[in-house]
Amino acid sequence: MAIENGVFIRLSYTGSIEGIAFDTTSEEIAKESGMFNESARYGPMVIRVGSTHVIPGLDEALVGAEIGAEQTVTVLPEKGFGPHDKEQVKVYPLKAFEKKPTVGMRITIEKKEGVVVDIIGQRALVDFNHPLAGKTLEYTFTVEEIVEDDEEKMTGLIRLFSGRDMELELTDESVTLHLPPGINYDQRWFLWRGTIIQELFTIRESIQKIVFMETFKRPEKPQEA
Repeated sequence: MAIENGVFIRLSYTGSIEGIAFDTTSEEIAKESGMFNESARYGPMVIRVGSTHVIPGLDEALVGAEIGAEQTVTVLPEKGFGPHDKEQVKVYPLKAFEKKPTVGMRITIEKKEGVVVDIIGQRALVDFNHPLAGKTLEYTFTVEEIVEDDEEKMTGLIRLFSGRDMELELTDESVTLHLPPGINYDQRWFLWRGTIIQELFTIRESIQKIVFMETFKRPEKPQEA
């Protein structure tokens, strides 16, 4: 069965530039390439094809793909992370930074995140383009299976956007998410919470409300000596 737009799938992939991996769903490849992150969730990811849950070039390549068949696609910058925009490279005096900048340092200035690419005298050159802007990418991917179950779709998208696994309770009219402790201090959750809400509503039209539930347990009393 060939994949069509709007279908939920479980996807494995590895993205590379000139043979060097920069992103992968495989823990083994992540370790081999030296980019393993202990806090990351590895394994096939759940996405909806045609919904820009992955970069456009990869998303387009999924349409017509056969389940279980490994494929490779070359993605030009226009359908990857965009061309490198010279207008997004700015010059700042060194005194504009809280700490002395060095080449390669990632910094946030004027509410934008960039990387210091050069220092000339008392000025620093900061590039606000995506690190992969202007790069031609290669993706090797496999559509592992089609996802039919609504609860699997929801938990998959929650992991996709928040980077976390969450317990949920699903009925015909409501979704209740049990939030992990401390999640309100998680910037990624703060940024993507609204998107997650919108995505969950689209999965089942009968859903009328989404509830976020936090549970706090009473601390245990210290044991007497």
